[in-house]
Amino acid sequence: MQKLSLFVTVAILGASPVFAEETGKVVAARSLEWADAPAAFPKGAKAAVISGDPTKEGLFVIRLKLPADYKIPAHQHPTTEFVTVLDGVLYIGMGDKLDASKGQGLSVGDFAEVPATMSHYAWTTGPTTIQVHGQGPVALTYVNPMDDPRK
Repeated sequence: MQKLSLFVTVAILGASPVFAEETGKVVAARSLEWADAPAAFPKGAKAAVISGDPTKEGLFVIRLKLPADYKIPAHQHPTTEFVTVLDGVLYIGMGDKLDASKGQGLSVGDFAEVPATMSHYAWTTGPTTIQVHGQGPVALTYVNPMDDPRK
């Protein structure tokens, strides 16, 4: 039994660097390169790509730093969106218009799944960092075209 335990320990410890170098990816938070979020987001947010390319077909993971009192008006995506709160509080609601009385606050560690084409909105009251993952390419279609910051 001791030999098996020793073998398993050596195998795990010995395999870890190989996994990271050959087939996996390890990202240190301190190494992230933050930039202004894409033009589809209201000004003020910062973004960092963790994995994949959100502008292309395939899986992606991004992080967004949202400032205090930030609002993302009602919008939808063609694919399901998965959101985890890393810092702060993200308020999220479902519907065609941002309504703070109907949203729900998500704290650190909380998770939300928004199905494809479901209209939703979000806002912050303090600085908040979220991680979003899903299937690219990412597209944001605002319910009210006048809310689209690209216009």
